[in-house]
Amino acid sequence: MSWAALLTLCAVSYALKAIGPLLAGGRQLGPRVRRMLDLVPVALLAALIAVQTLGAGHRLVLDARAPALAVAAALVWRRAPFLVVVLAAAGTAALLRALA
Repeated sequence: MSWAALLTLCAVSYALKAIGPLLAGGRQLGPRVRRMLDLVPVALLAALIAVQTLGAGHRLVLDARAPALAVAAALVWRRAPFLVVVLAAAGTAALLRALA
């Protein structure tokens, strides 16, 4: 991807974020909509992680990354510190690759 395309996408993204408050015109969002909007980034990040971990082109790949993701998910669920999550997932993937 060229730098011009990257800068254009950044500018469009920033413009879209700036337009939102202008279109709202001082109106407040309802609590239900606000809760839903708070969950959108979490769902998008989870989808991105799953696609990047389990996908390779148009096929499903189950290698050392899948158990590492499971370890990371379990530690996040148990509210482990971020550094512990990253090191445990990396260690799991490294160990499985060394054994394979």
